[in-house]
Amino acid sequence: MSHRSGLYDAILVKENHSALAGGVGAAARLALEAAPELARAAGRDSIAVEVECATLDEVEDALEAGVRWILLDNMAVDQLRRAVELADGRAELEASGGITLDTVRAVAETGVDYISVGALTHSAPALDVSLLLEPL
Repeated sequence: MSHRSGLYDAILVKENHSALAGGVGAAARLALEAAPELARAAGRDSIAVEVECATLDEVEDALEAGVRWILLDNMAVDQLRRAVELADGRAELEASGGITLDTVRAVAETGVDYISVGALTHSAPALDVSLLLEPL
């Protein structure tokens, strides 16, 4: 099941956004402040804000800023488990990065809410299809 249909469904604060804003907490606060106006402009009631975190310190910063949706990027299983403990239900957690069929069960057992598997799209084999037209 996908929790997003497209890029319009949410604001995703990535690592470069955080770096430019002065850290995850600052970027999260800016995104949360902008979200209501963006939602109104789009004719929606709200727009979710998801913040990418690569460390537990960043998870704490995002939680302190009031983020309700955190993408846990390339974290080891023990870090994922600790992030679940830190969030303690205050935010939904999405594990992402390097997840395979061999590791997905261990990731799920940490208690995260969502698991993203990028290999479904970036590593899928290409299908060579062509359409040849012949004159009547």
